[in-house]
Amino acid sequence: MSEKINSKTVLIVEDDKPMVDLLTDKFGFSGFQVMMAKDGEEGLRLALSKHPDIILLDIVMPKLDGLSMLRKLKEDGWGSLVPVVILTNLSDNEKLAEALEIGVVEYMVKAEVKISDVVSKVKKILGII
Repeated sequence: MSEKINSKTVLIVEDDKPMVDLLTDKFGFSGFQVMMAKDGEEGLRLALSKHPDIILLDIVMPKLDGLSMLRKLKEDGWGSLVPVVILTNLSDNEKLAEALEIGVVEYMVKAEVKISDVVSKVKKILGII
């Protein structure tokens, strides 16, 4: 495990355990502090209480789906400013349009990206590279 060189925090809101494990390992190895939530309710609570630097958000989740969480997050003063990256298996144009309208900075389809590309994109968004 590398030293926490950039001290940026990423919140991963994802219900797929293998995906969470992959993302956690890759972001941790890349020097990020990592927080995890397994559904939108937990993700919203963590985001608003811990204020991560960026949020990776799945759309299809139990309790509160990603777009509903995003809407609630954007109602908050801090939440309206935090960058959110949608990372989902849905390559649905309507969902993409809705996510962009609500205010995501990036929409990535899991099946079409490598985990290292996700880390690179997050670093770019946060101005680390």
